[in-house]
Amino acid sequence: MKPRLPTLIIIMLAGQIVCALIFMADVLRDLVDLGGPAWELLPEALASAALFAGIVFTIFYLRQLLRRKATLERSVGLASAALQNVIEQHFDDWKLTPSERDVASLMVKGLSISEIAGVRGSAEGTVKAHLNGIYRKANARNRAEVLSHIMDTLIDRPLLPAEAAQPGPARSAR
Repeated sequence: MKPRLPTLIIIMLAGQIVCALIFMADVLRDLVDLGGPAWELLPEALASAALFAGIVFTIFYLRQLLRRKATLERSVGLASAALQNVIEQHFDDWKLTPSERDVASLMVKGLSISEIAGVRGSAEGTVKAHLNGIYRKANARNRAEVLSHIMDTLIDRPLLPAEAAQPGPARSAR
């Protein structure tokens, strides 16, 4: 997917281009009126050329930023999917029930017992019972140890496949 410039930026660049064309046309008209080169037109001509150069630089830089943003968004998507796979693998290894998986997912996201109960529409006691089952199956004493098991797995192996983690030619340019 090709990155797109937001409409406001396009309008602003179009305005700058129109202004640069007006300034250049004025310089050319003055050159014709004077019958040839005149030193007093040099600052105006240089300013117009600098405006054009700035516009070109801005366009190229914005395109580069948008490509970089798209690359980062793809990387975040890959990392998020890989993280979810690691978490799901732990849940499979621990043989969590569907309810325990649901509670464990919310716990990993950082929700409190009361928040988990609210999201699930269940009593806090039910959530605590599920958490105790999760702790037992994960061979952990508390939430921190469950998260530590997951984090240890993430630290011990790369989250992204090697080819996804390597910057390509467009990715390394800053």
